[in-house]
Order: sequence, then C-alpha cells, then structure tokens
Amino acid sequence: MSSRHEYSNGEITVYWKPNVCIHSGNCVRNLETVFRPAERPWVNINAAPTPAIEDAVLKCPSGALTVEKHQE
Repeated sequence: MSSRHEYSNGEITVYWKPNVCIHSGNCVRNLETVFRPAERPWVNINAAPTPAIEDAVLKCPSGALTVEKHQE
C-alpha cells in the first residue's frame, strides 16, 4: 500500500510519495525554501511562488513529487 502526502497553496497541490522517493536531493537543491528535510512538515508550500515550486517538482527524478494545478 502506498502512502501519499499532500501540500496545497490554493493554486497547486504537491504530492509526495515517500515509498517512491530515492532521496536524490534535487528538490532541496532546486528550492531549499520549500523543501526542508530537517523540518516537519518538510514541504513549506507557501515559501515560494507557484511557478518555482512547479519547476522544482518537475525535476524530481523518481516521480515521488508530483504537482496538480487547481481549476480556476
């Protein structure tokens, strides 16, 4: 059974599947204000503009991070 965590800012929702994550660190290197592994929750979805978050999520090599845009 796979678990999934959700983080939403009203514009997008970022999904994280910890059992898929390979801990490459790309998310942290690309956007350390949002992705903070030493803190809980580790995703601070309000710490950067939505386009920057989308860009960082798209660089996740394992697909553990995905993003969904909300309907306007």
